[in-house]
Amino acid sequence: MSLRGGDPAEIGGYPLEARLGSGGMGTVFLARTSSGRPVAIKLIHQQFAGDDEFRIRFRQEVAAARRVSGAFTAAVVDAAPEAEQPWMATTYIEGDTLAQHIAAKGPLDGAELRRLAIGLAEALRDIHRVGVVHRDLKPSNVVLSPEGPRVIDFGISRAVDQQTLTMTGRVIGTPPFMSPEQLQAPRGVGPGSDVFSLGTLLVYSATGRGPFDADSPYMTAYQVVHEEPSLGAVPAALRAVVESCLDKEPERRPSADALLVLLRDLPADLGGTDADGGGAGCTRDVITQHHLATATPAPTAPPAASAGPGPEEAAAPVGRRLRHRWRPVLATAVAVAAIGGGVAALTAGDFQGNGGGDKGHGAAVAGAALPDGFKAWRTTVRGGGEDIPDELRCVARGDALFCGGGGVVATRISAVDGSRVWTVKSPGVPVQGMHLVGATEDTVLGYRFAAQDDPQGPPREVVAVDADSGRELWSVPSDAQSQAVMGRSQDALVVGSTVVTVDASDSGFEARDAHSGDVTWTTSFPADTRCAPVPVGPQLFAMCATDAELDASEVRHPTLYSVDRDSGTLGRPIAVDGPAVPMGVSDGSLVLLQEHREGAELTGYDGVARVDPASRKVTYSRLARTYEGTPGMADGTLYVSGQTGLVTALDPATGRKKWSRQTSVEGASGPVAGSDALYFSSATGRVVALSPQDGTPLWTTDPQADGLTGEQGASPRVTVAGRAVIVAAAENTLFAFDAQKPPKSD
Repeated sequence: MSLRGGDPAEIGGYPLEARLGSGGMGTVFLARTSSGRPVAIKLIHQQFAGDDEFRIRFRQEVAAARRVSGAFTAAVVDAAPEAEQPWMATTYIEGDTLAQHIAAKGPLDGAELRRLAIGLAEALRDIHRVGVVHRDLKPSNVVLSPEGPRVIDFGISRAVDQQTLTMTGRVIGTPPFMSPEQLQAPRGVGPGSDVFSLGTLLVYSATGRGPFDADSPYMTAYQVVHEEPSLGAVPAALRAVVESCLDKEPERRPSADALLVLLRDLPADLGGTDADGGGAGCTRDVITQHHLATATPAPTAPPAASAGPGPEEAAAPVGRRLRHRWRPVLATAVAVAAIGGGVAALTAGDFQGNGGGDKGHGAAVAGAALPDGFKAWRTTVRGGGEDIPDELRCVARGDALFCGGGGVVATRISAVDGSRVWTVKSPGVPVQGMHLVGATEDTVLGYRFAAQDDPQGPPREVVAVDADSGRELWSVPSDAQSQAVMGRSQDALVVGSTVVTVDASDSGFEARDAHSGDVTWTTSFPADTRCAPVPVGPQLFAMCATDAELDASEVRHPTLYSVDRDSGTLGRPIAVDGPAVPMGVSDGSLVLLQEHREGAELTGYDGVARVDPASRKVTYSRLARTYEGTPGMADGTLYVSGQTGLVTALDPATGRKKWSRQTSVEGASGPVAGSDALYFSSATGRVVALSPQDGTPLWTTDPQADGLTGEQGASPRVTVAGRAVIVAAAENTLFAFDAQKPPKSD
């Protein structure tokens, strides 16, 4: 299609050759690089460039597309999401879309249909392995290139460990190819939603019609949610696989890896549509064996880096799958928010497992000075495995900065100039939200995950490292469900000079001297429960949930127990109305935010619970409305930072709103208390400083890395060392600057 009058001659230095198409949000042009390589450039329509909500979404699209670089997708070549008129360039894929092909030539069959199915399953595998959910898999987003199918357009994709940014008043998705959960609870979809969409695509490819087609989009959506699919014209061998993809319950659908196993076992020509044919029976047997083999979890080798659930565990009960490694989709399946970081160093008056007070991050105080010789710096810390998404978080101890997460057990960095002293790497796939246990005067504690080729080693360990040399001192296996129990991935705590961990069988706590590793006490969990450690000022508590609630993925009646720091003895139980997430300490009481749910979907927070450890009394306050976003606590005040940058301060004693302030930092986590300022930052490294008194913005920086925006539930990314502000951002990036001289924002 030729360029039209009014079309630009070039975008971002790329001369335009032709117009490839135009949609509601933008126009796609054919261009070439200086070397002559063809690229497709998506230019956002001018009317949306000034829409902050849309701009956030486009940043998400660019970041998601950059993470996906498999053989069955289009790689990002260049992008300018912050330009006056945003654009993104990807490799140009020659060929018709699946929609165009079927409209012109009719449905596919035989080997051609089988190749398409396998190619799309491989594309999904690549997409899910880097932690992205496409969410708009449909015929027009599949290009049939000479090398095989390619999946394009990540415009409404998201990272599976994030809540979805839903644009007000706009339908997100295409009903005939959407999953039931996407229509009912769009903020909670995971990789299983893409598998459902793939099932509808395969039916469309085989028959020219979707499995839920009706006379109107409304009836189609109704049938997706409530009715059985129409599969009579689908080849029998393929039909059994499609049926498993179209299960109404996402946890019963196969993963992309499991789907590949099923598709590769199909006969080359797929056979006819006779439901009683041998091919169908064979495939159903494979699916039945797959489900029977995985109904009860068994010890397995660790999964491939950043992979979703493999064939051996795709159908395992959700509550049990939590015991394995990185499974971002479970942040939704378990119906808890991934609020907490693993950074935790318990000292008097602080709750630092979730940044409450954020003294554990090395808070600056009034009149704080810069470390001697400090200069603004930037560095990157690589982890121990390929394609492992590091999630670094840091604590400051004097001029030393200790960080860990993802593929890094721990690293010591100079807070003065960013120079690295030592790094201990983790080879395996990390658990979402597990960053660093904490640090004492002479020891740093972090998490290590076993590599795929080390099936004999423990899947997850707490590792102690000498703070000066980086030498490993000791390690101990740890297997816990802290994320499911209390909404934070925190299996271990530093309590003074002691580290408290959940044992390898997830049946009790173990306390050790942080440096020597000598066991000082052990204590078992109450019968038929699993627990997570919770700091309450200088005290230690256990938050426990019953096995029945964990296996049902509904922790609505958690119980708190005081834990004697010298002996590990549990006190009397304190029942809490849940689901509730520990946030921090205010006036000596533990503060929990109560989650508001619509079915399994977390929609925000609507109440505050306060637990007085001395009297064991629990008091409740309702919030004026349901607040959606990422919660945190600093200096005795609760905060919720929304996906589009709105920050609200709440009184934990009454639940009343103190103030609310709109910022330009979308998907921010925080707060971190500095010298007369609160810091919030996003995965892009964009930071905003607010006045604690009324939320007045003091300054805001520009992005420093290509991170996903619109994120919800991340732990605080900022650490302060005196007057120095240290920020952890995407792509293993750390950077530091003087709080009085922040990077200039254009």
